[in-house]
Amino acid sequence: MDWQTSEDTVPSAPITEADARLLRGRPPASGAWRDGDPVGERRFAAFGPLTTESGEHLSSFRLAYETWGELAPTRDNAILVLHALTGDSHLRGAAGPGHPTAGWWEDIVGPGLAIDTDRWFVVAPNMLGGCQGSTGPSSIAADGYEWAARFPHLTVRDQVAAQTRLADALGIDVWAAVVGGSMGGMHALEWGVGHPERLERLAVLAAPPVNTADQIALNSVQLEAIRIDPRFQEGEYYDSGDGDGPHRGLALARRMALLNYRSPTELNVRFQRTWQSGKSPLGHGGRFAVESYLDFHGNKFTRRFDANSYITLVEAMNSHDVGRDRGGVDDALARVTARTLVLGIDSDRLFPVEGQHRIARGIRSTIDDEAVVISSDFGHDAFLIETPVVGAHLRRLLEA
Repeated sequence: MDWQTSEDTVPSAPITEADARLLRGRPPASGAWRDGDPVGERRFAAFGPLTTESGEHLSSFRLAYETWGELAPTRDNAILVLHALTGDSHLRGAAGPGHPTAGWWEDIVGPGLAIDTDRWFVVAPNMLGGCQGSTGPSSIAADGYEWAARFPHLTVRDQVAAQTRLADALGIDVWAAVVGGSMGGMHALEWGVGHPERLERLAVLAAPPVNTADQIALNSVQLEAIRIDPRFQEGEYYDSGDGDGPHRGLALARRMALLNYRSPTELNVRFQRTWQSGKSPLGHGGRFAVESYLDFHGNKFTRRFDANSYITLVEAMNSHDVGRDRGGVDDALARVTARTLVLGIDSDRLFPVEGQHRIARGIRSTIDDEAVVISSDFGHDAFLIETPVVGAHLRRLLEA
């Protein structure tokens, strides 16, 4: 189905009537993958207790993950790829049973591609707190009910601690590379700072050294949009019927986020002041095309994501500060020993390139003298869309 193609990996485009028809059904209360749903290409790793930075406890947890390629007998060809806020483990492959969207980096990961699965063994987990198979708010707690709003507060460091447990379970002592973009870039940077002995190469794409006050502010209004939806019910909505979950609040949060992910240039060029239909938006009940674009993708998002997970993951992003309790950002970055690629996007208004330059200045083992800045009209999402140029830089790193 067309709605299963991720809007993050393609340029923005006007919404057709056929697009709109695909979303006329009532959305589920939660778009989370649940036990009993088709497994698809997922694998699962189960673990014992985890104590979070806040002192809360998970008596057990699991991570869903997918792999491509073959692990070498020497176990030295493994690459960890970490997804962005609303991504999942499905790097490549078609949408279908168990996978609501097609692979989000199919032009980067695969045979003969930048991350060549004929050479590398690629592991992509769904991060802790997510909603596509890993333990999160939609998972069943020990009392037989969903965790919902009771789910422990997570930090990026908590999520990376869970990922180290996965590496141990797979028998991977040292990653050949850890690669991540956006929120995944925060995780990748935390790997480089917190576990320098466990990776040889590092790629930080369109991610900052800290989540700034401006970024936290942008996140706060998205979370409030979810929480003020009456159907959110303080997080206890899992027993609600189709159409009765917090889909309006979650869709609004997604629409806000899309404005940060794309650039003014792209939106202005692609939509201008065109109307969605022949009905004028100037007092006659019509809509501008860009409004319909945001509405469509916000509503589509509710069919593959969970509102509580969105809150959990955004709050984890807010925790991101590699210098916290490490003597500041510069001292923390100096811990990185991996050969490192730092990449930014000139039109990124979510995580501006100043942050990537700061990372590159602080890491002594970068493959370039400064952050690589690619030119794109696509804003923050360019690391998902501009795959030829992003792939070329990843090839340079992996050949280093």
